[in-house]
Amino acid sequence: MGVEGCTKCIKYLLFVFNFIFWLAGGIILGVALWLRHDSQTTNILYLQLGEKQAPNTFYVGIYILIAVGAVMMFVGFLGCYGAIQESQCLLGTFFTCLVILFACEVAAGIWGFVNKDQIAKDVKQFYDQAFQQALMAEPDGNNGKAVVKTFHETLDCCGPDTAMGVITPLWKEELCPKDSLLKTLQLHSSCHQKIDELFSGKLYLIGIAAIVVAVIMIFEMILSMVLCCGIRNSSVY
Repeated sequence: MGVEGCTKCIKYLLFVFNFIFWLAGGIILGVALWLRHDSQTTNILYLQLGEKQAPNTFYVGIYILIAVGAVMMFVGFLGCYGAIQESQCLLGTFFTCLVILFACEVAAGIWGFVNKDQIAKDVKQFYDQAFQQALMAEPDGNNGKAVVKTFHETLDCCGPDTAMGVITPLWKEELCPKDSLLKTLQLHSSCHQKIDELFSGKLYLIGIAAIVVAVIMIFEMILSMVLCCGIRNSSVY
């Protein structure tokens, strides 16, 4: 009787954790879709400078996050159903899916940590190339001016760094938003800084979500194994 009572308690606890896991998967999927269609990132990462496309490494992480959120919702449903039915087969499948998902999340986390600074660096290099072309080219020579103006209007900044931000509007006012001229002269509108802020904020959000999900997954793996052992022991008696 004690074993059966403990098994039921673990079953309901696992059901609650799986429901939270399913809900977390839905939240992560929603956040990933929001990041994918965020106006600032899409305006910048869809730019094209001549034949060169803006760096889209950031979107690789977003697509991974979308896949993880969808799989989490499926695995969470599988875990809930397996816990209610007290099926060792379903719980074993659920545990295997969790291990695979956890390994993928760790791999994605390592990839994100390695590339977190590279993403912003690539975008800043793309901006710098467009900025140089916009300053040197003829008005209709290329689309460098259009690319730079998109950066400036989207991020409300002007110039690749503070020094250039002060000098540039004095002879290239058409490149910068008119309302950002005063901010530029006050040394507050470096586009490099704005690019860092844009991507670091979103990457921190992804990192926090990954840590929360990893903690939930560890608890679920433990509970699913304990429930499997409890069901096996209760069937013996």
